[in-house]
Parts: sequence; structure tokens; C-alpha cells
Amino acid sequence: MDTIATFRHSATELLGQPTRPSGQRGFASRLAQVVRSLAKWIGHLLERRRGRLALLEMTDDQLKDIGISRCDAHREGIKPLWE
Repeated sequence: MDTIATFRHSATELLGQPTRPSGQRGFASRLAQVVRSLAKWIGHLLERRRGRLALLEMTDDQLKDIGISRCDAHREGIKPLWE
């Protein structure tokens, strides 16, 4: 039972570094999370924009295959990045 109990200790406890409760994260950790979230959001916006530009490049036959009119494709393609 002693072997299993030793695995419960984190590396910081073993090295003698103070540990924080899980609810108290440092500023750098919170900042990193915000930056990751922002990057993910921007990536989503850019992916949506690429899809809209692809609609504008499709032929009428391709648009007909997916059930979108040229007018609908144009209306979707000119939307701003954030919509």
C-alpha cells in the first residue's frame, strides 16, 4: 500500500515547491488560457471566411448540387468576418 500512496504526490510536492489549490491559478496560466481561447476563436473565424470565399468561387452547377443559388452564395460570401 505504501507504493500506491507515493504516486498520489505531485512532482512539486516531491521537490518541496509549494502547491496551490486547484482554484487558484497563476496569472501566467490564466493569460495562456485566454491567448489559446482567442487563437481558437480567430481560427474559427478564418475557417468560416475560407468557406464563404469557396462559395464565391463555385460554379452554378456546383452551387445547384449543394442547393444554394448564386444570389445566396454571394450574400453569404460578402458577409463580414465576424458574422
